[in-house]
Amino acid sequence: MLFLIVQIILYQILKRHPELVERFYSNLWFVDESVFLRDTFGGIPISVGDCLYFLLIFFVLKWFYLKRKKWQLEWQRLLLSMVNFCAIFYFIFHLVWGFNYYRTPLSEKMFLSTDYSEADLIDFTTNLISKTNDIQFQITQNTLQKVIVPYSEKQLLKQGLNGYQNLSENYPCFDYQNISVKASLFSKPLSYMGFGGYLNPFTLEAQVNSCMPKYSFLMTVSHEMAHQIGYANESECNFIGYLAATKNNDLYAQYSGYSFALHYCLSVLKLKNMVAFTALKSKINLGILKNFEESRLFWKAHESIVETGFKIFYDHFLKANNQKDGVRSYGKFLNLLINYEKEIAISTKMLVQ
Repeated sequence: MLFLIVQIILYQILKRHPELVERFYSNLWFVDESVFLRDTFGGIPISVGDCLYFLLIFFVLKWFYLKRKKWQLEWQRLLLSMVNFCAIFYFIFHLVWGFNYYRTPLSEKMFLSTDYSEADLIDFTTNLISKTNDIQFQITQNTLQKVIVPYSEKQLLKQGLNGYQNLSENYPCFDYQNISVKASLFSKPLSYMGFGGYLNPFTLEAQVNSCMPKYSFLMTVSHEMAHQIGYANESECNFIGYLAATKNNDLYAQYSGYSFALHYCLSVLKLKNMVAFTALKSKINLGILKNFEESRLFWKAHESIVETGFKIFYDHFLKANNQKDGVRSYGKFLNLLINYEKEIAISTKMLVQ
């Protein structure tokens, strides 16, 4: 019990000193540790982390079953045992990966504003439509045809590395070595939970939902790889994943990144400005809209009370780990992305002048 209390106090202190986490954990301890874990487990064809979760669930259920008759008389001792187990589990989680929740925000490291106007959103979406339309047509040679990814699951799981190699040429902080990305053994349950992937923080294996539409698969791979190199904030991982996907040499990876961001932009515009949303949507190639409909139908077919319950739990988990927006933080990557593109545009204009 005391160990858990000490941890909670420590984490509250670290929230106020992100520069210490950035310097001594994220850029020192975690760098070597993450490469070691990815190198150790990356070559194993099945998900070691998922197997560990299976074992953990089994032993927890077994423990409850064996202790079921003792709860009435020994509930205080058993409850203390549970708290102690959770304290150790929580500490290992932070030591291996979780301290990254308290590192310096990426917006500060890249000197990016986190505010944008509606006009900024419309301009960015307009440019995004042009890029996405162009890549969709390059792939299909038909504006009416949805993109069908021809790669196998094994190829898709490795496809994200090229994007990070290209990205790290300009941003060494996004360097990625020793790939460890796998299809989750929980892919079907993940679909009903409403998630495309996750990072196992104990083995640092990136787990991807192999059931979801392939065109969005590569963006999810890039997102989870961002978690592997130490970025815990969901909006930052969407941002980094987008950059890695769109800088990939492969057109299908680029399409996955651009269409992902475009879908988010349209969702925000639909809430903010229905007139602009309708006008911009009419400029999108029908093939892209067919891909969006493919995703909508997939996730709709897997809607369940499980998804609602799990997202409530995950929302509270994120808020408890220094992400005040909870699950809404996923969409906050547009704040970074729009301002990043504005900075790139300004820099390009200055070079031309």
